[in-house]
Amino acid sequence: MEGLGSFLPFIAIFAVMYFFMIAPQLKRQKQEKKFASELKRGDRVITKSGMHGKVVELNDKDHSCVIETSAGKIKFERSAISMEMSKKLNTSAKAK
Repeated sequence: MEGLGSFLPFIAIFAVMYFFMIAPQLKRQKQEKKFASELKRGDRVITKSGMHGKVVELNDKDHSCVIETSAGKIKFERSAISMEMSKKLNTSAKAK
């Protein structure tokens, strides 16, 4: 019984870490993966580096997309597109 009692604080610390740090990060990763898979032509997006553009072409083989910017067309990985900033951009455009 004493053996379990000495491990109880470690178990509690791990449980708190899981529910406040690990679980939200896993949820966010699922949302970002879903967002990247639901991209379609014509979507206005912002990359994580801050580049604004419109999706012109999607490639499922290498999970990339071509984004048209004012400078031209640039190929990006889908994971380089910022989910939060793109959603803010699209919701503010719809509100106007």
